[in-house]
Amino acid sequence: MKTVAAILTVFNRKEKTLECLEKLYNQQIPEAYELETFMVDDGCTDGTPDAVAENFPMVKIIKGSGDLFWNRGMHLGWKAAVTHKKYDFYLWLNDDTFLFEGALNTMLKNSESKGNTAIICGTTQNTDGTKLSYGGSLPGKGILEPSNQLRECSYMNGNFVLVPEYVYNKIGLIDPVFRHSMGDLDYGLRAKKKGIKIFVASQIIGVCDNHETQPKWCLPETPIIKRYKSLYSPLANSHPYYFYIYELRHYGIFIATKHFFSIHLRATFPKLWKI
Repeated sequence: MKTVAAILTVFNRKEKTLECLEKLYNQQIPEAYELETFMVDDGCTDGTPDAVAENFPMVKIIKGSGDLFWNRGMHLGWKAAVTHKKYDFYLWLNDDTFLFEGALNTMLKNSESKGNTAIICGTTQNTDGTKLSYGGSLPGKGILEPSNQLRECSYMNGNFVLVPEYVYNKIGLIDPVFRHSMGDLDYGLRAKKKGIKIFVASQIIGVCDNHETQPKWCLPETPIIKRYKSLYSPLANSHPYYFYIYELRHYGIFIATKHFFSIHLRATFPKLWKI
């Protein structure tokens, strides 16, 4: 029997979390596989943990500190899984990702085809089905379209990712130095440095709407104090401190330093980027 540990971290999205788990547990997977789920409750105040415990008593709920956010929540959940027992696969799942029928089976088959030695990254689309939202990408090419011939990618979003034990043994956990974002991108690049490949799953695996609006720190109409609060918010995708660590690790001190200053320049004079 092969075992899969699904890991997610949640905060005050009760209805989405319940729908996400329902879609997960409706997946038809081969009899040779067994699924267990670890959910980090990062300070929910909307009754999410109680609702999950009532509707999905098999889910193992880990209490977070309330300030973990996505990346550190995923680290805590993953650490709880490996402490619990040894698994053959670790499955990252966002609670706003709603899986199509057969999604997990597709990921497992794709992994098997690569000898369970590669990362498989699932691709999602917007609710209306008109646009890919998250998945694997190549420099300058955006999200890659899934293909029956598995396509290798350079970067991956962490919405639905299958990490075999082989990869975990080489790379370890997601790095808790990052708070909310960039941990998924960092993990993929760390894997590639170790010679591990990342492939886009052969089919679109589900729905996850993305947010296309620019962050507040980029908008001239936002007052400068609020721009800087937005820039340094834990939820900011370009938080200068964490972004610097990420770029220093993967692109060197010149690029990291250049972007550290350009981010602040843009937050201070956002109209320059409108020209």
